[in-house]
Amino acid sequence: MHPLIVLLNLAAAVLLLLWAVRMVRTGMERAFGSGLRDSLRRAGGGLAGMSMVGLVMAMLLQSATAVGVLAAGFVSSGMLTVAAGIAALVGADLGSALVVRVLALDLSALIPVFLLVGCLLFLKSERRRTRQFGRITLGVGFILLSLSMIGQATEPLRASEVLPGVIAYLQQDPITAFAVVAVLTLVMHSSVAMVLLLAMLAQGGLLPLAAAVPMLLGANFGAGLIAVWLTRSMSPPARRVPVGNLLIRGFLAILALVIHWTLEPDLSVLGARPDVQIVHLHLVFNTVLVIIALPLIPVLVGLSEALLPEATPDAQGDHIRSSALDKSVTDRPRLALASAKREMLFMGEALSEMFAAVIDVLHTPSPEQIATLKRQGSDVSARHRDIKLYLAELNRNDLDPDDAQRSSELTDFAINLELIGDIIAKSLLSLAQDKNKRDLRFSEAGWSDIRTLHARVSANMQLALNVLVSGDIGSARDLMREKERMRQLERDSLDRHLQRLSSGNPDSVATSDLHLQAVRALKEINSLLVTVAHPILAEQGMILKSRLAPGNS
Repeated sequence: MHPLIVLLNLAAAVLLLLWAVRMVRTGMERAFGSGLRDSLRRAGGGLAGMSMVGLVMAMLLQSATAVGVLAAGFVSSGMLTVAAGIAALVGADLGSALVVRVLALDLSALIPVFLLVGCLLFLKSERRRTRQFGRITLGVGFILLSLSMIGQATEPLRASEVLPGVIAYLQQDPITAFAVVAVLTLVMHSSVAMVLLLAMLAQGGLLPLAAAVPMLLGANFGAGLIAVWLTRSMSPPARRVPVGNLLIRGFLAILALVIHWTLEPDLSVLGARPDVQIVHLHLVFNTVLVIIALPLIPVLVGLSEALLPEATPDAQGDHIRSSALDKSVTDRPRLALASAKREMLFMGEALSEMFAAVIDVLHTPSPEQIATLKRQGSDVSARHRDIKLYLAELNRNDLDPDDAQRSSELTDFAINLELIGDIIAKSLLSLAQDKNKRDLRFSEAGWSDIRTLHARVSANMQLALNVLVSGDIGSARDLMREKERMRQLERDSLDRHLQRLSSGNPDSVATSDLHLQAVRALKEINSLLVTVAHPILAEQGMILKSRLAPGNS
């Protein structure tokens, strides 16, 4: 077979593996994202409990990085301490290793089952969660299929005259092998995919264990770099979570590399085949990491604080004023609109942090959280003002109809995001302060209703930002359906609230106005989010201009 064909097949298999891992993660986020975020935010049991929550979340999401970024966001909004965030990320690393162990099993016979069931669930069901179950099942099937494809694609490489020389060099130069795979893992943004790839190459006889061990350690070091890279624009406290994890992970990886290089320990106790030994070594490494890291977390927090000190007030102001808006491209409408959209994503992420924090403020407000919400509200207002002025300047140019329409749509949605910020900072925050001042508490059933609505809106906020970026028609349709679902949830909540009032529940009676205002605010936020889908669906003729029946308009 021609070498280019071999490389093409291998590249296609690796990219399918990366896409499949991402598919499972996005399916889990869309189906259970709000619940997983709530679990992480409310985890108890100290640092060990946080690490267990991180482990479970990483197994469900198939990504320790996703847990790390989520924990960093909670630290930024004041809902988690840096120590708790590091504990969650360390546990997530072990959860990711357990995922590798499961996926490395020979499950090729189940590929048709996963693909068939996944397609049926995703294509035939109208329920959002069922469709996401289909996405997850399809993703698992594609992971297994890609691993099979990697095995088939690497078979011709066994007869290669060049590959043995490359492997022999890497075997003699473990530092280079370590560094190359660390960089590749960072580029791939998936340690799960990289470790599975190394195991498949070893299974095919292309990668000797002596060369695979430094590569595996490099993959573990690269896994720590991913979260550091993805959180680079967050606040210093948030960035301390992945940096603290990288410090202990990097130390252990380099120590293991030195031990392998100098002592060459026998790894036969980890399995009879090289691929099994690689997977088990990966699991042992991350287990040892948890055992060592948990007692050292106070030290890691101190080191990360030294590396990332608090920004000065002037630096914080500069950070708030930083913007994705590029005024040098206002004469090129398409680039300018893309710049405005990027800034709106920053605005949306700030709103997401505010909205995630407000549920805790409603339950038990603290001065620190209230101050953080007010600061984030000011940031959202500043970004809205900048976007509005930027688009106004763009509109002074002679735009073609499509660009003018897109500019108008972005302006409308920016206004709606600003309104959401006002609802959070002024309406919900005022409710929390009033509730605290009067020393009231919601009934257990009433608080459960509010949390359910909040989780739904939180998931829809992420979906709305995805729709803003992608313009995907299917996602826009799903978001539009959420408006009716939210309306039904509000009606059901109101009915249950009235029943509690009728039964004389004292907490429900005392907090009735607060409860109704909170539910109304959550519904209004959801309605504002749904507006991002309107122009996409209107362009496809999928929504009506008027809700009046024909003949009554």
